[in-house]
Amino acid sequence: MIQANAEVATVIVRHIRLAVTLILRMTRAAHETADMTAESGPEGTASGRDTRSELRASDRDRDQVVEILQVAAGDGRLSLTELDERLDAALSARTIGELKGLTADLPLEGMPPQARDLIRIDQRFGDVTRTGRWLVPRRMEILLMFCEAKLDFTDALVTHNTLDIDVDLRIGGNLTLVTRPGILVDTDGLTRSKGDIKIRPASGPGAPVILRVHLTGQSRGGDITARPPRRKVSESLRRKRRSIDS
Repeated sequence: MIQANAEVATVIVRHIRLAVTLILRMTRAAHETADMTAESGPEGTASGRDTRSELRASDRDRDQVVEILQVAAGDGRLSLTELDERLDAALSARTIGELKGLTADLPLEGMPPQARDLIRIDQRFGDVTRTGRWLVPRRMEILLMFCEAKLDFTDALVTHNTLDIDVDLRIGGNLTLVTRPGILVDTDGLTRSKGDIKIRPASGPGAPVILRVHLTGQSRGGDITARPPRRKVSESLRRKRRSIDS
């Protein structure tokens, strides 16, 4: 009796295994058929249409395209007018395909790394400088006392449209921002008890905005200066000669 029950159980297990095998084969065949249909496309072509291009774009997708466009403008591949037009289109794009069209004629190799979220500068005595082709972060916290910090944006790599700087300027702590056309400096959120604030625009009011620098925090004895780059002596002499000749 026990032997008969064991034989029945063996047969049942064998049938179960066979059924599972058949189900797996049918599922695999269905997947292969679906893949072949997708590859052939609606017109029987090899690729079909790019369904990803029709996907809705996310805020992160838009931000990545904005970074590529700003880098391209910094490299001279786009004029300020072209940059302004493409930035507007990127921020209002609804699909991945619309974003792809904005960077189709730009090289994507060698794109810079993502900007750091925060850079802290805590300096007492001495000077600190950011100059050349440095990567502008999204936020900065700057504490200065008896020293000067200079952030030179002339050749800086800007990959986003805002920079928030929280400052704590104590006695003798001075901050200088060297700007370029398209960079605006806002000090409305700054609390000042001592020290001077001098903001000189680097371009006319009609220039497209590349970066907005928002200064917040407090100045308790330090000066804040925002100015365009100083002209070289040779350039100043040429300008003087032109004015005399005219």
